[in-house]
Amino acid sequence: MKKSLSRMGCMAVLLFVASLTFAQSLPHTIQCGPFREGHIQGFTMDTRHQYVYYSFTTMLVKTDMQGNVIGTVTGLLGHLGCLDFNDTDGRVYGSLEYKNDEIGKGIMKMKRDSRQLSNAFYVAVFDVDKINRVNMDAEKDKVMTTVYLPTVLNDYLAEVHTNEGAKLHRLGCSGIDGLAFGPKFGKADGKQYLTVCYGIYGDEERSDNDYQVLLQYDIRKWKRYETTLSQDNMHRNGPKQPDGQYFVYTGNTTYGVQNLEYDADRHSWFMAVYVGKKPRFPNYPMFEIDGLVKPKKQKLRGVPYIKKGKVLTLKETGSKDKAIGIYGWNFPYGSTGMHAFGNGLFYFSENFSSDAGQGSVLRLYQFIGNEEYPFKSVKK
Repeated sequence: MKKSLSRMGCMAVLLFVASLTFAQSLPHTIQCGPFREGHIQGFTMDTRHQYVYYSFTTMLVKTDMQGNVIGTVTGLLGHLGCLDFNDTDGRVYGSLEYKNDEIGKGIMKMKRDSRQLSNAFYVAVFDVDKINRVNMDAEKDKVMTTVYLPTVLNDYLAEVHTNEGAKLHRLGCSGIDGLAFGPKFGKADGKQYLTVCYGIYGDEERSDNDYQVLLQYDIRKWKRYETTLSQDNMHRNGPKQPDGQYFVYTGNTTYGVQNLEYDADRHSWFMAVYVGKKPRFPNYPMFEIDGLVKPKKQKLRGVPYIKKGKVLTLKETGSKDKAIGIYGWNFPYGSTGMHAFGNGLFYFSENFSSDAGQGSVLRLYQFIGNEEYPFKSVKK
């Protein structure tokens, strides 16, 4: 037993040393911007080739690890949200939504465009090796294709009968935002799925919008759907339905999961949100899904129009709300981007604004797991 414990102790020391060594090779901070294209929505990294990719609402930005701009993709009139780099095909995937609500109208006003665009929800796929100059056009320069998600549009447009009466937007669906690659829920490894999270309207007058909704897709045959986007004629090429729809009970949030990130070391899915306003919930800004616990098919609280759903489990970490039993982290960053390196290392986006526009500072953090503050800034 002593020998076993000694080996475990040595392994822990080795992992800690490896983590510190890796951290020393990474910039403590990386700045991008400011730009006038909207605030930072998310970012992702290609650690092998040392590139960073940012979403600034209507623009994708490619930089090196020192923040020098390599190229940009512009011309979008929709909301480009969370991003993730796919190690398998070397491309960047992002959530992209077009809708005629407050957010959509705000984007059109910012872009000074009077067109009436169709409601549509896509996964945008960027061929990032082709991004080599600024102001590349999303429609014309063959750097971006899109895959349509009809399930999201159907829920966005649906009228449902809730406990509070007839309401628009099934499950409070406002579209999509958080997005990340990782294994099937309940498994540690295996086939990688693209997980896409719903945006959820922060409506305090209904009880069917207290779950985060996550869709998982097997994208290995998505080439047949990928289509160059024409914003004047929105295409409808995409899978009829996801490979799985899942729910996690967090209480209502303001516009749902802003950023999603899978950490293979902890087998966890981190969800960063804009906090909700319903007073009976703890309204944490970050939640951690236990990726090893298999989804449980059960009745959804406050959702009378769905018999049962596949429900995910939050890890029993961070703070616990005793009244409802929800766990979460009171960590202020993540809603504008996060990236897990392994060895407990993360970059988090800290957005800023100035007279020149809006930008982001990526700051390196180490996971420490304290109840109130799970991450600590890595000091050089």
